[in-house]
Amino acid sequence: MERPLEEIEFLARSTNRVEVLQLLATEPHTRRALATATGASQATLGRILEDFTERSWVEQTGREYVATATGSLVADGIDELVRVLETEGKLRDVVAYLPAAELGFDLRRLHDATVTVPSRTRPSAPLQRVLEGMEGAETLRAFSHTLNEQSLATTHDRVTAGEQTFEAVLSPGAIEALAADDRLWATLRALVDHEDAAIRVSRDEMPVAVTIADGTVYLLVRDDGGILRASIHTDDAAVHEWAEDTFAEYWAEANPLDPTAFGG
Repeated sequence: MERPLEEIEFLARSTNRVEVLQLLATEPHTRRALATATGASQATLGRILEDFTERSWVEQTGREYVATATGSLVADGIDELVRVLETEGKLRDVVAYLPAAELGFDLRRLHDATVTVPSRTRPSAPLQRVLEGMEGAETLRAFSHTLNEQSLATTHDRVTAGEQTFEAVLSPGAIEALAADDRLWATLRALVDHEDAAIRVSRDEMPVAVTIADGTVYLLVRDDGGILRASIHTDDAAVHEWAEDTFAEYWAEANPLDPTAFGG
């Protein structure tokens, strides 16, 4: 274990080393081309190439250098480690609230995701990000333990205007919260009565809040007190597949919403 860590430290001490190895793993380069691409001096490149040659990570053919098979292997590993750490950094501030056990995909799939958190000037930024996605979608699916007022209003307006179809599986608690407010309940009833909308009620409470707006998946992250801490959205194919499959599972096990079961 000690030697691999020493090699990681060797690479991490110099961004030039990492960049040179990545470039040579892509295609052969002359020292002049490496200098142009990295901005490193010829003396620095000489030391790097000598160190890489000693490790059999690169080889020289004429005036060009190229990564060996093991050099390419190391370059791939460094690329993956960098991507993992970039993803970790993106999720670091919200991981305490992330329902990781409920997410049926590798968190590395969130590398290109956008994480939106509240700020002093934009405390509702996470919700606004989701609403923007909802407003532009033609097809909307959701499975969630909550349906807030703004999301309900946006969906109602889009569906009744003939601009969107809506299918959702909500927890009993979410329906009960809406039923406790006459205005929200009336909006939900009108939405359910529309031919382009369908809502089902899960048998149990739901641990996640996910919205699928066309091909984009939005995950709302809340703390134990129900406070919205972040929204995460991504177009990643694997995350989208997980969301669609999970929605289908919840949908198959849920019951159509019967307003009379909730008092009206």
